Amino acid sequence: MPLYVYRAKSPTEACNACREGVEVFQQIREEALTACPECGTPVVRIIHATPTVRDSSDKKLLSDDNLKKHGFKKLVNTGGGKYDEVV
Repeated sequence: MPLYVYRAKSPTEACNACREGVEVFQQIREEALTACPECGTPVVRIIHATPTVRDSSDKKLLSDDNLKKHGFKKLVNTGGGKYDEVV
């Protein structure tokens, strides 16, 4: 079930909870809240990125061997607007 964050439309009229952001677990099909559950102040849903978890480091993903294995090319700037292909 997704976790949604709601903040007050007008921070001057908000309680501490909705001024900072109220976290609410809701099903996707549920309607968005229109008022703070604590004080009743009008709120809006805040959209933000979810954290991603990787089990491999970027260093491993971008290694020359891995790039070559997946058919990518790696170019290195040699200066003067020129690049050499190293993978």
